[in-house]
Amino acid sequence: MELNADFKTRVVVHSEQLEWNASPMPGVDRRMLDRIGGEVARATTIVRYAPGSKFSEHTHTGGEEFIVLDGVFQDEHGDFPEGTYVRNPPTTAHTPGSEPGCTIFVKLWQFDMADRNQFRKTMAEELTDPVDGVATAELHRDARETVTYSHLDAGATLENTDVGGIEILVIAGSVTEGSDTLEKGAWLRLPEGDQLSATAGPDGAKLWIKTGHLPHAKPPAV
Repeated sequence: MELNADFKTRVVVHSEQLEWNASPMPGVDRRMLDRIGGEVARATTIVRYAPGSKFSEHTHTGGEEFIVLDGVFQDEHGDFPEGTYVRNPPTTAHTPGSEPGCTIFVKLWQFDMADRNQFRKTMAEELTDPVDGVATAELHRDARETVTYSHLDAGATLENTDVGGIEILVIAGSVTEGSDTLEKGAWLRLPEGDQLSATAGPDGAKLWIKTGHLPHAKPPAV
């Protein structure tokens, strides 16, 4: 399966307008944003766990990165409430689920295969003091990519000129970027060479942003 697999084009997905599609596990549904591959795939997805649902134990051969958007994600490593950012690098394993239910934004098979840096962070606790209405937390940085989380006050503008592509998820509020208005759940991917200029709407905005990663995009090694 290929979905939004041309990394040289601008892509906007208003995920809240998509239907939920069932995964192979009962009670776990998903909205696919981009994908290369079948059930084992390089993928960016929003996943919803119904209360009491879970996946079987599995190893993340290509790594897993996710944000908890609502509810509480759970596995044998602990509880991960709304606002948690998690990196499970290649070779890590777990049995994910959620007793109360949750929704996560997850990226699979997008790690450096030598990465072994596993961690969790509460994103809001990492924020620096705002500058011109924008407070930013650096969540992760390596030679391949930079991951940040930003709070924008109403009317504030976030600029990003990083090379290697830019990807954003609107977690809350809204922004205008180019000719697009991106509300909660909107996902934007800009190709290499494009720059980001996002201006927050009247309720401000909370944005997750990844940059520099698109030159490394490739199908999973299976």
